[in-house]
Amino acid sequence: MGAGQERVEKIKIHSLINLNKITNIKFLFRLCCRAIFSVRITIMNEIKKVIVCGLGAIGTIYADKLQRYDADNFRALVDESRKEKYLKNPIYFNNVRLDFNYLLPSDDNFKADLIIIATKFTGLDEAIKNIKNFVKDDTVILSLLNGVTSEDIIASVYGKDKILYSYFIGHSSVRTGNSITHDDVNNIVFGAENNLSENVLRVKSYFDKIGIHYTIPDDIKRSMWLKFMLNVCANQPTAILKMTFGEMLRNRNFMDFAIKIMEEVRDVAKAEGIHNTDTMIEETIEHLHTMVPWGKTSMLQDVEAGRKTEVDMFAGTVIDFGKKHNIPTPYNTILRSMIKIIEEDNAYKARENVCL
Repeated sequence: MGAGQERVEKIKIHSLINLNKITNIKFLFRLCCRAIFSVRITIMNEIKKVIVCGLGAIGTIYADKLQRYDADNFRALVDESRKEKYLKNPIYFNNVRLDFNYLLPSDDNFKADLIIIATKFTGLDEAIKNIKNFVKDDTVILSLLNGVTSEDIIASVYGKDKILYSYFIGHSSVRTGNSITHDDVNNIVFGAENNLSENVLRVKSYFDKIGIHYTIPDDIKRSMWLKFMLNVCANQPTAILKMTFGEMLRNRNFMDFAIKIMEEVRDVAKAEGIHNTDTMIEETIEHLHTMVPWGKTSMLQDVEAGRKTEVDMFAGTVIDFGKKHNIPTPYNTILRSMIKIIEEDNAYKARENVCL
């Protein structure tokens, strides 16, 4: 090994001292193996410039944290109409007014090290187009959307090397107009199929600096399907029956129904190659009991506000995988039909109100 390469190795090792011991051992082992075979190890680029795309109930939680940490290197990506709306009627988060540094899709003077997409699934296609000017060779993209398909959709445009699997888990935010309240119980779960990827370590280091809560699971894909099961069994029936978490959990008939929904998710997950599916239902029920009793699912809040729901991402995805693997999904089929009825009725009422 030459003097220059030795210096690079030392810098790399020094940059890892804040990582946990297990990760250090595994990663240093990889470095040693590369050094033996005379492969040059480049220094990981530190994450500094960050964009959040989507200022809804989840996106605002992290936009607030990032802006407070380093406002100069943070941007909230919005379109022209939303920027105008937010400037006239700013977002309030826990009763504090938020004035972000806004970025428009047409801007070209900001290249992001990290892009966090926190839109609804219905806004994913627009988000993919809007981030185009800000993606560079080593940009990392986290998609905090519900579901198990957004990463593949984004990767089809920007490449799998830029994507980390991720999702948000925590207490539900409550959104009323331009006001969002949240109790700061939140966590980003993220990882890669190879958990030693440098992008995982870059994001981990950045989150450690800010104090963002995170988990890097051993099996990120199974974790994502576990969250998906939670969403599918809770969001959809509560949106139809207009029940809080506490009301659903105390109702034996509701929980029996929810388990039937979970069984469909478990069966398609197993067919998709997800590991250890036999315990997923029990784990999901345990997690449901950690939710605040008065909390409402995001889909129930969408229905109450007359917004379009994410039913196509929840029931629709289960149904699609069921067709792919010839697995019946009658519960999710009925749920999707009922929520589509509610959406159509809400749209009709909205048009009527406009005409009045």
